[in-house]
Amino acid sequence: MKTIKDSVHDHIEVEGVARALLDTPAVQRLRRIKQLGPAHLVYPSANHTRFEHSLGVYYLACEALDHLGIHGKRAERVRAAAILHDVGHGPYSHTIEAVIHRHTGKYHDDVHELLAERSVGDVLRNHGHDPAAVADLIAGEGKLGQLVSGELDVDRMDYLVRDAHHTGVPYGTIDHSRLVRELTLIDGELVLGEGNVPTAESLLLARALMNPTVYNHHVTRICRGILKRASERLLTETDVSAEELRRMDDHDLFATLRSEPETAEFARRLGARDLYKRAVWAEMGDVPDAVIDADHDAILDYEAEIADEADVDRGEVIIDVLGRPSMTESSSRVIVNGDIRRLGEQSALVSALRHVQREQWRLGVYAPSDATDAVGHAAERVLGLETDGALVNEVRTPGQRTTLDEFGSRD
Repeated sequence: MKTIKDSVHDHIEVEGVARALLDTPAVQRLRRIKQLGPAHLVYPSANHTRFEHSLGVYYLACEALDHLGIHGKRAERVRAAAILHDVGHGPYSHTIEAVIHRHTGKYHDDVHELLAERSVGDVLRNHGHDPAAVADLIAGEGKLGQLVSGELDVDRMDYLVRDAHHTGVPYGTIDHSRLVRELTLIDGELVLGEGNVPTAESLLLARALMNPTVYNHHVTRICRGILKRASERLLTETDVSAEELRRMDDHDLFATLRSEPETAEFARRLGARDLYKRAVWAEMGDVPDAVIDADHDAILDYEAEIADEADVDRGEVIIDVLGRPSMTESSSRVIVNGDIRRLGEQSALVSALRHVQREQWRLGVYAPSDATDAVGHAAERVLGLETDGALVNEVRTPGQRTTLDEFGSRD
């Protein structure tokens, strides 16, 4: 057994197969991948890693398994999945996941081949576990896969609390101890016990507050846009392969971007925090559905057209379109008056938060600071934006957000 001091859960005792997995290269690599990608350029203390988070998920999985009365090999497989659930992440966590998926067809939870190979596979097999069965749990398959990846999973419980702790914001605070304590399995479904509608709602509320403040803070989105553009160029204009990119850590990727002439300028901007600025910041109701639902190739076409019309280099226009608002937690199951009900059917808060999500949604178009005026006007025409407030450097009407972030900058 190994005892590790954690900033969120205090002392975490790691034993069995999880202890053996802890020192494998695949898990140790997570020490070099930031949990929140480039968010440290907004919140300087947000330097926590996927390794810390994986320990937290392991801890909460152990708590949940004990509460549910699940022991033996089944429980050990879940604990292994908890430690390993993030080994498929590329550098900067989710930031370039879409880029990697376009070139490999793999998302971060597609880890069957990673678990079957090398030291991880050896450890699992030496402890009597089939790597494929553990990979299935990471993908959320089976009754116990819900604990690792589902509407009430321990992954979400840990990252909300951990991200709030390390950014210093209070919004991600949830009663994760109660959430774990109130979990029960009924007919193969993970549900919250009677009287826990507010407990489930706390997950919704935490996410709703963390999204605009941390996860989709506009400077974080700009940094993600630059990293995605740089990574795409790395794959299309250098000898770096998608599989090589997928197994890099944050340091590897930044060093590679800096060393390649095709991507060195993006690395310089990120390293110096000389970021692109917002040329457009448009509300959902002002953006045509065709733009919201555009695929990668269509976005590239829009970017090229905007750049040509604004008379700037095509690499200097980044369109950042969030997916349509969704709320997976609303399908969480809770027991109400003896019946299992979905939270979205029981909670009046769900419909209110869906409205809030739509109000928070923004389309971003980014460009170097000296090109924002030209790019903003060109983007408004090319994208067919129906708003007088989409351009961030224009006068705002009452009630609209200013361009200043909480640090007083115009990033």
